[in-house]
Order: sequence, then C-alpha cells, then structure tokens
Amino acid sequence: MNITLIGTGNMGSALAKQLTRAGHVVRITARDPAKAQALAAANPGAVAAVPADALAGSDVVIVATGYADAVPALRSLGSLAGKVVIDITNPLTADFMGLTLGYDTSAAEEIAKALPEAEVVKAFNTLFAQVLADGPQFADGQVAPAFFAGDSERAKQTAKALIESLGFTPVDAGPLKNARYLEPLAALNIYLGYGAGLGTAIAPTWISKA
Repeated sequence: MNITLIGTGNMGSALAKQLTRAGHVVRITARDPAKAQALAAANPGAVAAVPADALAGSDVVIVATGYADAVPALRSLGSLAGKVVIDITNPLTADFMGLTLGYDTSAAEEIAKALPEAEVVKAFNTLFAQVLADGPQFADGQVAPAFFAGDSERAKQTAKALIESLGFTPVDAGPLKNARYLEPLAALNIYLGYGAGLGTAIAPTWISKA
C-alpha cells in the first residue's frame, strides 16, 4: 500500500519501521520536517514530505500524533475526501493514567465528526510502541492482536489487510462507536505497563476456544 504516516514519536517510529519492512511505501510528515526526514532516512522505503505534499497517491493515512493534534494534522494534508484514515490515538490525560473522553463518544468518533469526508477506522491504539516496533510475536509464541473498528467496510478491510501485513492478528471490534471500549482498553494497558510496573512488552489479547 501507499501510506501517509503523520507523526514521528514512538508510535510513528514503530509504525514506520514495520510498514517499510512489510514492503509498504510510506510518506512521513510531521510538524518538524527534520524529524520526518530523519525517520525516513532510518527506514528504507520511506520518504519525508511536507504536509501539503504528503497525501500524493496514498491509499491510507495513519495519524500517529497525540489526540489533541490529530485533527489539525489531518487538515494540514488537504482534502481527505474518500481517504481511509486510521486513527491510533488515545485521548489521555496529562499523567497518562486516564482518558479525557469516554462513555458517550471517543477520539475516533470526534475525528470522524471533524472530518466527515474521510473514512475513519480505529486501529493499533491498544498496542505499545515497543510491541509495534519489536513485532507481533511474544516469547511464548502468542501473536498480539490488533483490534479495529469502523463504520466503513472499505476502511475496515483496508485496516485488516494492513494489520495482517505486519503479522498481527486482526480482531474486528465492530462499528466506530466501539472505539469507546478500545480506548479504555488502551488506558488499562497503559496503567498495567506503567502504573503497575509490568513494562511495555505487553498487549491485551482475545482468546477463543472456537
């Protein structure tokens, strides 16, 4: 796939690594052009681009910024009409131990409201950057799942294909409103990793006997 990746932080860096390894063509953009250029240079198959040029022929846009920066960053790209936008953000409090949204909406739904021309799907938000960077398989052989949720079937199938290409197990979590559950799940994982001291080499999973 041709992918536009917004963000050069831990999550953006991890995704750039795995996306290029999987053979995707990645255009990286960020507020700081130097950081975008450095991340692209570290990942063959990636190029840096200023926001106005970052969409090009991309099939999908991944927003890997903080939640508060997501909508402005997406708008800086230009028209997103018909574009699949994968939202990996979590609306975290300043201490990372809680959420600023919940119950009756979610970060993904708010992004979709702000950008109605885009096809928004939630994905990857329950995974730590370390797990993304190191790959999906754990020492015991388990493969980490990547949950995804959306209202557009095309966007969901795009997210599923992308998840599979990185080696993670895709788990369809239903419509976009179910991001209201995925974001608290991510918050719980963050608490376990940092608050409970379990570290960042962990991931929530789904076990089925079927």
